[in-house]
Parts: sequence; structure tokens; C-alpha cells
Amino acid sequence: MTAQYFVSPNEIRAKFSQAMSAMYQKEVPLYGRLIELVAETNRQVLREDAALAHRLQITGEINRLAMERHGAIRVGSAEELTTLRRLFGVMGMSAVGYYDLATAGVPVHSTAFRAVHETDLQVSPFRVFTSLLRLELIENETIRDLAQRLLSRRNIFTERVLELITLHEAQGGLDATQAQEFVIQALETFRWHSLATVSASEYQQLHDQHRLVADVVAFKGPHINHLTPRTLDIDRVQSAMPGQGIPPKAIIEGPPTRNCPILLRQTSFKALEEDVAFIEPDGYQVAGHHSARFGEIEQRGVALTPKGRALYDRLLQATNDELQTPATESNAARYYQLLSENFRTFPDDYATMREQQLAWFRYFPTECGLAAKDTLDQHCTLDQLIALDYIRFQPLVYEDFLPVSAAGIFQSNLGDIRHTQYEKTSSRAAFEQALGATVIDELELYQQTQQRSLQACAQALGLRALNTLIT
Repeated sequence: MTAQYFVSPNEIRAKFSQAMSAMYQKEVPLYGRLIELVAETNRQVLREDAALAHRLQITGEINRLAMERHGAIRVGSAEELTTLRRLFGVMGMSAVGYYDLATAGVPVHSTAFRAVHETDLQVSPFRVFTSLLRLELIENETIRDLAQRLLSRRNIFTERVLELITLHEAQGGLDATQAQEFVIQALETFRWHSLATVSASEYQQLHDQHRLVADVVAFKGPHINHLTPRTLDIDRVQSAMPGQGIPPKAIIEGPPTRNCPILLRQTSFKALEEDVAFIEPDGYQVAGHHSARFGEIEQRGVALTPKGRALYDRLLQATNDELQTPATESNAARYYQLLSENFRTFPDDYATMREQQLAWFRYFPTECGLAAKDTLDQHCTLDQLIALDYIRFQPLVYEDFLPVSAAGIFQSNLGDIRHTQYEKTSSRAAFEQALGATVIDELELYQQTQQRSLQACAQALGLRALNTLIT
């Protein structure tokens, strides 16, 4: 009997990402224009910066640069979140990291579904930032009951995709025909539906509670609310957007402009006002509008260690404390000035960041190191091998998200100027219970990737072991 051939989860993920991008470009044509702008900007940067181009070639980042990087969705119930976990599992994506956005005035908590191994990320770095509405934060009991009732009525998955997910779990994979059908069926969960599932008055009640609540609850499914290409120079893209007819948000979220980028910087074009129809009790449809979907751009830098992340958080908090009010278009110049001044204490070269154990890196044997393989002392330290140019290090790209930045993107595109503060604390345990799994600690993944690169260097150079301590 011939063994059944299963399609790699990486391949399914890559095909789904491409299908998602094609669908979103049709639904939001401005997003297609944004992709073109980012692609042209990246070409310019690579022509101007040969060192950066060479570094991206060494790490393999050059091959994934043009791929879609991430999307974002919001769901309303534990059942929806659990099934999404199973759906993303077909594509080799796991829940990585826990993000509490309620502390920043957005009533959700979130995770990122993504691949976890560097070789899988090289094939397809697609990830989906997935948020679960926290109904317990809605203090108005009438609105909370309405939301629960509406969510209990809907099914955001097609019957066939549920069958294919179960089939994948039972047989350990999908064949080519099943994988193709899975991509088509899974895409339906993320498609835009202009017909709301509520009346105009119900929508207004949900909207008045929080615009995100209306977006999550009032429609047939959790339409993808943005997709994000990756740029090498987000400041250049931000300044070029108005000239392309793309209105940018006022503030680039995340760290300031640096020679050596850290973590994640994000901006977006403002959410579109789209025509929708509401269903009245008498069955008639009433025309209306809804704003939620936008296009985002990201620039990713080096992943930070716990020590580096603590320093980043401290400097960002100091900036916000000095500004004393949320960053907006009116105080953008002052915000950028304070941010730049505060971050002067964060080293802006990779060598110092490595020496001070502020960031994660990947290590590669050099040609001269390989040539000297048979003469190396087994007691050589990593620093000695780097000094001899037998090993080189490159920044390990940050694959995850920043809760404050995510909240800033959400708020600017939802038009939320209230900046609500929710009193209840984060609840990772409740989120994991809804998810049906434990979220993976992203810092452990970076440490594992760094250690694998050190092991590969040791093997290539004929050494017993290489280690670098991270505290």
C-alpha cells in the first residue's frame, strides 16, 4: 500500500498567506498601493546600504522580506479562539506570547499564532495577532448580555473547514487536494461581510460601549482587520504615504529611529469608512457605515533579552511620563524628541548590545574560521573566536509584538480618543483556558534559536561546545 503524502504545514501556511493577501487587496485596494510603496522603498534601501543587504543575505532575511508578515483578527468567544488554534495548527502555527491590551484601554487580550523554529520562519514568516474580547470588562450588563447573545448565535467557520481540521488531527496531515481545499475554506473565516448581524440601534449601543466591541460582535465573522508588509525604513514609508494618497496615522509606534533597529516599529493608514447594512427587526436593511479595516507597515529589529526588554520598557515609560498625555498629531514632534533623548542610553551598535547581553543574536562560522578548523584550541571562548573573525554574529529578528504599540494602532484606527482604563488586571490563565493550550514564552524561543546557532558553529569548527550566558 502506498504511503499517503502530506503537504508540509509550511507550504500550507505560505499558500494561505498568499491567498489572504490577494483577498485583502481586492477588498481594500489601498492596501495594494501600500505594498507597492513598501516594495519600492525596500529596493531603494538595499541599493543604498550594501552592508545591510549583505547582512540580510547571510541570515536569509532577504528571501522572506517580500512575504506578508502578519495579519490581525479579533474573536468574541472561547469556542472561536479554541477552533482558531486548531485551524492555525494545520499551518504549523502555535500560540506565542500573551498580550494584555486592557491596560492600554482596549478590552481584549491576545496571542500571536506563528511558526516557532527559524527554519520554518524562513519558509513563511506569516503570523496572525489574535485577540479575544474580554466581555467581563463590559460593565453595562445590558450590552454585555447583548454581546453574549449575538456571539452565541454565530458560527465563523465553514462546515468543511471543521471537517478538514478534524481530518488533519486524525491522520497527521493533509494531502495536496485536501490542503488546497483547506486554504479555500479557511479563508472564508477572514472574509469581509458588509451585512451586519445586528440592527442599527444595537450596533450603536455596542459602538458607544467601545468601537472594538461593535467590530467584534456585530458581524458574521472576524474579518481580517489588517495585513502588514515589512519595510527596511519605516520613516521613509511614513513620509511617502501622503504623496501616494495613503493617509498615515500620526505616530510611529515603538522605539525611535536608530542605526541598529530594536524590537518593532509600526504605523498604518487610517481605517476605512465602509458601507454596511443593518438588519432591522422587521427584516428591512438600513444603510450605515463601519470603520475597522486598515493597512499596516512594520519595521523589525533585533529581539531583546529580558535585560534589554526591561531597559526598553523603562525608557518608553519615562517618555510617556514626561509627555503626560497620549501621543497624537498635535504633540508628535515633542513625543519624538523625548523618545530620542531617552533612548540615548540604549546602545546603538550590535557589538555593545551583545557585550551587555541586551539582545539575541545568531552566530555563523566564517570562511577563515572553517579554514582554521584543524588548528583550533578546544578551550577557545566565543569572544576569542569572534575577535579572530572565526565566528560572526548577526541580530536575531524580533518575531513578536509589543502590547502598547498594538493598542496604539488599534486606538488610532478605531478613533478611540477616550483611552479608557480598565480596572481588572490581566488574566493569562483565563486566556489559556479559552485557548485550550498554554502560550509559548517567546524569550525561550529566542534563546533556543541562539543556542542552536552556537551548536552549529561548534560542529562546523570541530569544537565540543560554545555557550553565551544570558541573564
